[in-house]
Amino acid sequence: MLKADLIAPVPELLRRHAAERGAKIAFRDAQGGVTYGALERRTAHLAGHLAGLGVGPGDRVAILLPNSVAWVEACLAIVRAGGVVVPISAEAAPGEVAHRLSDSGCRIVITTTGLAEMVEGLRGQAPSVAGLLLADAPAGDRRSLEALARMQPSAPPRDLTDLDAASFIIYTSGTTGRAKGVLLTCRSMLWVTAACWSPIVGLSTDDTVLSPLPLFHSYALNFSVLSILAVGASEYIREKYSTREVLRLLETGEFTVFPGVPTMFHYLMEAAHAQGQVQRQRQRQRQGQAEQRGAFPGLRVCVSAGAIMPATLNAAFEGAFDVPLLDGYGITETSTMVTMNAASSSRVMGSCGLPLPGVALRIVDPLSGRDLDAGTEGELIVRGPNVMLGYHNKPEETAKALRDGWYHTGDLARADRNGFVTITGRLKELIIRGGQNIAPAEIEEAVLLFAGVLDCAVAGVPHPQLGEVPALYVVPRDGSFDAELLLEHCRHHLSAYKVPHVVHRVDEIPRTGSGKIIRFRLKEMVQPLP
Repeated sequence: MLKADLIAPVPELLRRHAAERGAKIAFRDAQGGVTYGALERRTAHLAGHLAGLGVGPGDRVAILLPNSVAWVEACLAIVRAGGVVVPISAEAAPGEVAHRLSDSGCRIVITTTGLAEMVEGLRGQAPSVAGLLLADAPAGDRRSLEALARMQPSAPPRDLTDLDAASFIIYTSGTTGRAKGVLLTCRSMLWVTAACWSPIVGLSTDDTVLSPLPLFHSYALNFSVLSILAVGASEYIREKYSTREVLRLLETGEFTVFPGVPTMFHYLMEAAHAQGQVQRQRQRQRQGQAEQRGAFPGLRVCVSAGAIMPATLNAAFEGAFDVPLLDGYGITETSTMVTMNAASSSRVMGSCGLPLPGVALRIVDPLSGRDLDAGTEGELIVRGPNVMLGYHNKPEETAKALRDGWYHTGDLARADRNGFVTITGRLKELIIRGGQNIAPAEIEEAVLLFAGVLDCAVAGVPHPQLGEVPALYVVPRDGSFDAELLLEHCRHHLSAYKVPHVVHRVDEIPRTGSGKIIRFRLKEMVQPLP
């Protein structure tokens, strides 16, 4: 059921919660927190000062900050000023930053003193940048974000109420090349809150969320910023993901919801096994004490998105910790979510769930556009209020992706007769070996069952006879890794044509902030196998 009251202008949501729960902590990080009352006041001040710096309706403002309360305040203030938020990873390379600043036409960059010199050096490549604000500058510095948040501006915030204007330019993951800016609105983003996070996951004012997700990514912006605000929850923001720290925090019993990506849940399982927590939990379950939930007391649900969740990992996590791990499918161009699993007995492990209420979904033949029968793999296309306005300054690419009101995701999927959707791979990542289609995700799930593999990825490489063959890139669990045994394992679990042609050892799998594999970078990371 759609929670329509959650779809409201940001200033209205801020005033609503300031009036109803002004003393409640809204967001906090390792340095401190901000209440809903202070959040409304401080973002109003910042919005007024941004207007004084020349930020008008539709002007772009970049956030180049690590995860923090300051990141959230900057984001909400830009929206209140009528501007467009352009989130950029604080760890992005200078060339990536320059592309995003110049492509979006940013006027102001909100960053740190440590990154300011780099940004200043990019002025020649991004001439639209007129000034910087610094989140960690001392109060006496005229560029201090903190000082402006405390200081009454000469004019109030604009607080525009148009939910359908572009409010965010989120740059795509770039798994197939240079990133594109996706234009999203407050309505499209908050619609996901109202159709997914609140009614399906149950996110509410009663929740305390632990979020390690990178805020510059659409999943985190949607869940860990806008949805927290919309429902009036509390959140602790981790600057970066740390398995040890996340385990420690979840063990306190303070947190009720943990959003992550599949790799995070994989590493949590690994660490918990190493510490004996999984074994102790299973012993309690055998003794009929599962209700005591020793590992993560208080945690009622985990959420995974951003990349494919293997059914084996999902089942193992839930079995070990007795906490529902709900998987969903979403992409930046759909304001994050398209499908979601609910905590019900009808859930299909390995599936990313059912379409959200109000979303129309089809699986079609990529060549003919013909709708395919249940169980048949094809391209997933989507229509609904969550779909992007388009790509910033890219009318041709927008026209290719948005056809007759349908967004063509480029993702391969199949749906069963009950409507449960399973993502099988990426159309552009599809490996075509001698005319036979291979989805990398299928090989990866089989490889992760092998005890000697900590992480892995698959990509197509050229072959003189077959056109393409799958290459496997492996992060070994320890020095005793045996590639031939792994290939024998693959032969047992996969059809012969899907067995990797070659195995490479790597130190890590390159991923985006959402956990998606950056396949074109894999070949740069190859090491010889021992």
